[in-house]
Amino acid sequence: MTAHLPAARLRRAALAGVLFAGLAVTGTGCGADPDEGTNGVGKLSADQIDGKAKAAAAGAASVHLSGTLVSGGKSFTLDMRLGKDGGSGEVKLQEDTFQVLRVGEQLYLKASAAFWGKSDSAGKLGDKYVKVPDSDPTYKQFRGFTDMHVLLDGLLALDGKLAKGDYTKVGPTRAVLLTADKGKGGKLSVSLEGTPYPLRLERAGGAGRVDLAEWGKTFPLEAPAQDQTVDYGSQMPTTKDQSAGSGPVPSPGKSSGQGSNPTK
Repeated sequence: MTAHLPAARLRRAALAGVLFAGLAVTGTGCGADPDEGTNGVGKLSADQIDGKAKAAAAGAASVHLSGTLVSGGKSFTLDMRLGKDGGSGEVKLQEDTFQVLRVGEQLYLKASAAFWGKSDSAGKLGDKYVKVPDSDPTYKQFRGFTDMHVLLDGLLALDGKLAKGDYTKVGPTRAVLLTADKGKGGKLSVSLEGTPYPLRLERAGGAGRVDLAEWGKTFPLEAPAQDQTVDYGSQMPTTKDQSAGSGPVPSPGKSSGQGSNPTK
């Protein structure tokens, strides 16, 4: 039996070697390159990542934007699909919910009868799209909500020195987090997969959070059916107490040449 001991010890040593090798491989996996399989932007500086994200957004044909923002002391939620030729979706305030649609330069607005106040037409407009003339204040108030680049220019403008944070996820997508002024100036998550699109914005001072998804995805954009549309020509219906378009809408800051910018 003693003649077989060396062979047994050799077999045990060989088995142990295989096990240790397996452990070594496992250990190497734990220390794998976090950028493996990504688009590589995580290796860049914070300013470079920010530039890549803004360039990707500027070159995109469309985006689905949803979330909550605070403007002029009022909180409102957005759920908008935006493209280069217009946009459609919902703007919800505490007082009312608006369906907003813009095809080219023509804007349509659907609101509850309460929005139209005591106007003679109020009862007829609660389930219709009203064709908004571009000379009316309502046009300037709502057009910005349908303008992809007006919204993105305002939302993606972080305030302060940028720093690169941890890798994270927005839904199933890996992302790198950017912070401005240590988070006081906002946070932006940028995709580490495919095109480095912005995926989530957290605004400074708790002024809202917005998710940006479905970049480049086509969506239907066409004028409402004629039987769902009311056209008052150049004059919107007015209430007895207020001028047209002066309903409970946020008063966002101006954006040069683009009407109002709802992000400021």
